[in-house]
Amino acid sequence: MRPTFSPRRFRRYRTVARILARHGFGYLLTQLGLGHLVPRRLGLVATGPQGRPYTTAEHLRLALEELGATFVKLGQILSTRPDLLPPEFIKELSRLQDAVPPEPFPLIRDLLERELGRGIYEAYAQFGEEPLGSASLGQVHPARLHTGENVVVKVQRPGVERTVEEDIAILMDVARLASSETVWGQIYDLPGLVREFATTIREELDYYREAHNAERFEKNFANHPALRVPKIHWTYTTRRVLTMERLYGIKINDLAALDRAGIDRRQLARVGAGIIVKMVLEDGFFHADPHPGNFLVAPGPVIGLLDYGMVGELSEDTRRSLLLLFLAVIDRDMDRVVDRLSELGVAGSYVQMASLKADLERLIGHYYGRPLQEIDVGQVLEESLQAARRHRLQVPTRLALLGKTMSMHEGLARMLDPRFNLVEVLAPYARELAIRIYSPRQWLRRLVPTLIDVTNLAITLPRRFERLTAQAERGQLSVNMRIPEAEHYISDLNRMANRLIVGMLTAAFIVGLAILLGSTQPRPMAQLFGWLIGLGFIASSVLGMWLLLAIWRSGHH
Repeated sequence: MRPTFSPRRFRRYRTVARILARHGFGYLLTQLGLGHLVPRRLGLVATGPQGRPYTTAEHLRLALEELGATFVKLGQILSTRPDLLPPEFIKELSRLQDAVPPEPFPLIRDLLERELGRGIYEAYAQFGEEPLGSASLGQVHPARLHTGENVVVKVQRPGVERTVEEDIAILMDVARLASSETVWGQIYDLPGLVREFATTIREELDYYREAHNAERFEKNFANHPALRVPKIHWTYTTRRVLTMERLYGIKINDLAALDRAGIDRRQLARVGAGIIVKMVLEDGFFHADPHPGNFLVAPGPVIGLLDYGMVGELSEDTRRSLLLLFLAVIDRDMDRVVDRLSELGVAGSYVQMASLKADLERLIGHYYGRPLQEIDVGQVLEESLQAARRHRLQVPTRLALLGKTMSMHEGLARMLDPRFNLVEVLAPYARELAIRIYSPRQWLRRLVPTLIDVTNLAITLPRRFERLTAQAERGQLSVNMRIPEAEHYISDLNRMANRLIVGMLTAAFIVGLAILLGSTQPRPMAQLFGWLIGLGFIASSVLGMWLLLAIWRSGHH
């Protein structure tokens, strides 16, 4: 079923189709029945500045950059999903640049004054017109409050929300088309992935949420002097404007400056890794955008953390399941490994369990018996997610995001100290978490609600059983069962039956017209019969053409 185009959105559809087709992805649009949106004449971007043809992965990156903010964010999130895309695409999408030319200052000033409800120099004593940084969703300006505090002001680009919502609607249309028209769309829950992406980008557009994220990190690390979180100035913060303390320091990837400042890079690597492991295993709330520009280093070493728009969250049950998965891997118990994967939501209707177990055996056997110093956590996570893609497992976004975050942090730490090993930092936290999970106090805390549930079940079960047997005796007992995979086939059968009925009706029209033509004699009613025959001919022609078109389109799909 084709999406319904509103006049406002149709132009954006055409732009998206044109850019994708120019980069060689027109065949995907044709598969989805959107080939009519592709211009008939277009030039293919075939050769890059390096003098060789672009690869398919490079074409995808270039197309997403050309499509703008929403698609750049989509590509960045897809770069965290080795379970969905091959390695060459992951590597290329990781290069996506979120730096674009800044908006003209008068537009930024107008938005800022509307949001704050006051003039720019009523709110700030000084305000830098040149931004410190400019991204697809917003840009950051230096400023100073009337109290003398130096701050940074993050301002959302005017009109970006409307563009994002239009692009999300287009992505949802395409996801639904792919789910109904293609095999690969039926394997993965594409509408679910779009919904998760929509939630992520909408949260990034809500600066109130980002401010609350920063305060949550500040609370979690109140007794951890190695991490510095900027103070939020709520008086000058709205949904589209965020004012926070300005932090100073050396960028974490400026190794020469770190050495000149006398900062021990080996110690810094361990401190940074300890921070992320605490976020994941102890707090269940972690910073999910760990590129070097978000870390400033001061003597101590103290790490200043920037940009709280993208975060990940893990429930206590998820952290417990991850720990049990880790223990099952150590024991090389494949049945328990598969059970833990299912518990974490890693499931799919196309999974071949025997093949999955064999693949996991090979993966774990590759690292089994090695010293901790030789195990690369990032590589293990990446290989695990690639195995998930091969077996069509549906990895929850939060776990894919965790894997990418841990891998990036390990890479950052090894840039500081080539001998760094994340497992050495991870192991003590894992032991501590295991002790906490299996302590008598935790068992008691979890046992009390279970006992309440069992008691309620024991009280209500006889009454429910009596109602069930009474319904069975009266012949009123029914069982409702829903098989998601069957809905697609039922829909196909419905379409086939509808086309068969249309074909029969068309044939009946033609036969009826032939009989009427043969029996029509010159009489006063002849003119009326002529009109009826003409209308019948038109109706049968329209039905026949519709049927032929539907059959032709289904053959191409």
